Amino acid sequence: MSTTDKVDEVAPPQLDNLLELDPYIKPYQDEIKRRYKEYRKILNTLNTEENGLDVFTSAYTHYGMHVDCCTNEIKIKEWVPGARAVYVRGDFNNWAEKQYSLQRNEWGIWTITIPPLSDGSPAIKHGQAIKLLIETPYGELLDRLCPWSRYVQRAENSNVYHGVFYNPPDNQIYKFKNPQPKKKDRLKIYEAHVGISSWKGEVATYENFRLNVLPRIVKQGYNTVQLMAIMEHAYYASFGYQVTSFFAASSRYGTPEELKALIDDAHGYGLTVLLDIVHSHACKNTFDGLNMFDGTRGCFFHDNARGYHDLWDSRCFNYMEREVMRFLLSNIRYWLEEFKFDGFRYDGVSSMLYHSHGIAHGFSGSYNEYFGLATDTDSFNYLQLANTVSQTLFPESITIAEEVSGMPTLCRPIAEGGAGFDYRLAMAIPDVWIKLLREKKDEDWNVGDLSWTLINRRWSEKNIAYSESHDQALVGDKTIAHWLFDSQIYSHMEVFSDRTPTVERGLALHKMIRLLTYALGGEGWLNFEGNEFGHPEWLDFPRQGNNNSFHYARRLFYLPEDEKLRYKYLNAWDQAMNNCEEAYKWLSAKDTFISRRHEDDKLVVFERGNQGLLFVFNFHPTKSFADYRVGCGKPGKYKIVLNSDSSAFDGLGRVDEGQVFAAEDYKWDERPYSFKVYTPCRTVLVFALTGTTA
Repeated sequence: MSTTDKVDEVAPPQLDNLLELDPYIKPYQDEIKRRYKEYRKILNTLNTEENGLDVFTSAYTHYGMHVDCCTNEIKIKEWVPGARAVYVRGDFNNWAEKQYSLQRNEWGIWTITIPPLSDGSPAIKHGQAIKLLIETPYGELLDRLCPWSRYVQRAENSNVYHGVFYNPPDNQIYKFKNPQPKKKDRLKIYEAHVGISSWKGEVATYENFRLNVLPRIVKQGYNTVQLMAIMEHAYYASFGYQVTSFFAASSRYGTPEELKALIDDAHGYGLTVLLDIVHSHACKNTFDGLNMFDGTRGCFFHDNARGYHDLWDSRCFNYMEREVMRFLLSNIRYWLEEFKFDGFRYDGVSSMLYHSHGIAHGFSGSYNEYFGLATDTDSFNYLQLANTVSQTLFPESITIAEEVSGMPTLCRPIAEGGAGFDYRLAMAIPDVWIKLLREKKDEDWNVGDLSWTLINRRWSEKNIAYSESHDQALVGDKTIAHWLFDSQIYSHMEVFSDRTPTVERGLALHKMIRLLTYALGGEGWLNFEGNEFGHPEWLDFPRQGNNNSFHYARRLFYLPEDEKLRYKYLNAWDQAMNNCEEAYKWLSAKDTFISRRHEDDKLVVFERGNQGLLFVFNFHPTKSFADYRVGCGKPGKYKIVLNSDSSAFDGLGRVDEGQVFAAEDYKWDERPYSFKVYTPCRTVLVFALTGTTA
């Protein structure tokens, strides 16, 4: 469909496939049709009144502050609906208050054209500080940042950011060299934060990440990097989730051109690069954020209780306001077009979808919760529009929803009435692992419940699985490594140290937990930087509560490189998992068969994919089993392709990895074939048919 084609407002969604996949949706098809109709109405309005999505989402090229390359005039265009008057001032005019006055049109759009200087150069120079001066309806004069600012910096000796006129000369503008990768269907995501990506107690840079971290990500076998905290946020400790400037790449890490170089190099390695985008809410800052931009509580946000997120102490967008829609949809295009990101991980989607923002909402799984009055149709329609922008203008892009409620259709095509996301994060999985580690003895783990939780997802909607993410690494929580090793993560990780029961258990379960999640939990895999080798420190950004210390706002990447430390073994296991998936491609497999969940033996046996890939997990803390029969779906000879007990991963070396296993024509556990294996306690063995691959 062309972005300027007229849309038939009454055309219904194509529900046949959706209802076949999930008959339980049938009683709610009228609601799906209703919200889809609203989406089509909005799209039709944009096509008829705004000349289509292509033009509408190009607003970032003419809203804000721009230099006319032909005349060197500076053209400023801002939406400030509640203002009585708008001025621009800055270094260029010694901060005079009312020298340059903008003119208003009937829609609250204010504009001005500032002629060039007598020498023909722009009146405002690249790098000069600049702000808007807003006269509110009450006559108050307020300094505000341009919402479309490409670059903002913290003022010297201040916590407040000021706008920077960003107009570098052509020879300083980064020129992309590498093609963007095609859309991948087996995402292995390395979730990363540029600022913490160094062992030093400082804010690390885009350049550091480009030179030192990207090669590590590639070596580990990841094919995707997800960059967090890129959109400018005045408060570093917010982890990037209190955005103040939506179009500005954070200046604390370097320049926009250095971010472009990072992304380009990632593409050169074949990596897909995703941006952690925050459209679910905005920071409450006024001097350097969007809040009270025109002096009113409204403007970009709802001007009542609906416009406030009490738990996050932030503001909530009025998505159906035309100029807000223009701002946010243009923001999507800006990051995809100007920086060549390959897609997004949308933060806080659950908060957007429900009027309650999900606060104190248990989500029982009843479809009434998803298709009733609790759902915020405006937000759902906005997400449909956001995904339409990506899919229409950038068809190779990827979108992932951070969504915990399990709303049906979120990851189904928009034409079916879905929201159009490619994936949702499997957010329930980390909670299960933490609950087990915190509350249950190993011998009390219920492997049936555990494996059921990992596969209990809407199979027609893809999930990104993870055992832990940045959430579990933050101070106040504990990573899996911290739960397992406790204080011995600091005292007993040298290879010459005693292998205490705690260390032995921790090494074994860290590997098993990650692979079971990886192999059963979804159609993609995510790891937060450092967790792959059991990073021994939590994550805590400099703030008043820790005397503004950077000690925990860093990643100790040198640890797995130290031959004397056991972290190298966990790091090697992480690499081996990725390499095994790359060889056998289980993430894209459509068929998974769990043949055994034995509570007394603590064994889980399953196959995934059509290449005879068989996983045998023995979670028993003390019992090893010789000649243990396991079922399989295909005849032939099987080999061990991954063994957590290998000495290469600091295992005990109890398994003969060269052994070949011949599957017998002997039915077992509802499988037509079987063979016997030795499965030591707290190990996982992965078998594959010989001759299939790798």
